[in-house]
Amino acid sequence: MSNIVFSKTDLQKIVALAKQAGEAIMQVYAQTDLQIEVKQDDSPVTAADIASHNVIVAGLKQHFAEIAVMSEEAADISWAERQTWQTYWLIDPLDGTKEFIKRNGEFTVNIALIHQGKAIAGVVYAPVLGKCYSGIVGQGAWLEHNGQVSVLDISDTAVQSPPIVVGSRSHVSPDVASYLQTIGEHQMLSVGSSLKFCMVAEGQADVYPRLGLTSEWDTAAAQAVLESAGGQVVEYPALTPLQYNQKENILNPYFIAASSAWFARK
Repeated sequence: MSNIVFSKTDLQKIVALAKQAGEAIMQVYAQTDLQIEVKQDDSPVTAADIASHNVIVAGLKQHFAEIAVMSEEAADISWAERQTWQTYWLIDPLDGTKEFIKRNGEFTVNIALIHQGKAIAGVVYAPVLGKCYSGIVGQGAWLEHNGQVSVLDISDTAVQSPPIVVGSRSHVSPDVASYLQTIGEHQMLSVGSSLKFCMVAEGQADVYPRLGLTSEWDTAAAQAVLESAGGQVVEYPALTPLQYNQKENILNPYFIAASSAWFARK
């Protein structure tokens, strides 16, 4: 499959699926007693992660049965098998489980379509915020909020003065602190999950430097949204495009997600 056609009609199927997964998450979110387990990598997992995973996988098999699926909650797929994939779905059923546990609303459902190492389409749905971001690279990006759909386009957006940097709710790593020193005066905003990419895609922030560990399912859907909106996500310090399924381990290198104007500035 050297070429793939993915339409807005296809994207709407994924949007609907993300919303269904969000409903499954919210049923657990409403419970007073959350059951939290800890995975082998010390990350938390809840019934909401599993419920969302089940909804998404069932829906993808129904609508796109010929395309392989990789999920954070079903990641034990051998490299021997994965490296043969030209096209596959990469999903994080509940990105920001820590934010979910804290009940601050800053968690998302992430569904991405990867083709030949690139995130070519993605949906990021934040059920508590009622925001659904979606995009197809080369076709556009959109935000649905309170029943209204708006186009996301930052291709001609200038860097704000001072620049607005978005980062993790956890502590700023020494590497990020060093990067921030190179920027000079700036405003820092903190938010959980893949919403950081989406803030850049909305023009609410100029740059998201992630100089720390992430997995490929953490970033793919939001990268597709941001790049569809006219932004860029590049490895740091190489400044080459962030790609997927290029190696056995699924950890991302350091990366910078930002508007194109950010990378063009002197």
